[in-house]
Amino acid sequence: MAVSVDPLVVGRVIGDVVDMFVPTVTMSVYYGSRHVTNGCDIKPSTTINPPKVSINGHSDELYTLVMTDPDAPSPSEPSMREWVHWIVSDIPGGTNPTRGKEILVYMGPRPPVGIHRYILVLFQQKGPLGQVQQPASRANFSTRLFAQHLNLGLPVATVYFNAQKEPVSRRR
Repeated sequence: MAVSVDPLVVGRVIGDVVDMFVPTVTMSVYYGSRHVTNGCDIKPSTTINPPKVSINGHSDELYTLVMTDPDAPSPSEPSMREWVHWIVSDIPGGTNPTRGKEILVYMGPRPPVGIHRYILVLFQQKGPLGQVQQPASRANFSTRLFAQHLNLGLPVATVYFNAQKEPVSRRR
């Protein structure tokens, strides 16, 4: 069941966004029919709507999902690291984020320059979180500090994909 964290180390997800952890939950993420695997390339035009996320686990367990971009506004100068795209809490195990409480509405990737990493991090909650305050800004979010503030501990699953600005099609 456990997935290797090696791609997360190579992709600098472990280090830039989260600390070393052992995956204990299986999370599958799809944009349309496209299965998101670590380091795959996904076009921003296919990410306008939230991904379909399935979380295994028992229905009496609750999870929090965070999606961030640590490469904002550009990978060479990530002065807004991390840009938070989505936060959902109180997701029952064996279900998906539509069953949880959306703390921050989904915002699809729109990388302005370079190849950006988009990371979906899943935490197991110790109990219901209740009212969680929305971040004051999407910029300069910290997944680590957010997890620390809510006593979420280390992630239980993480997957990331790459995306870059799509060329504008020329119409005649």
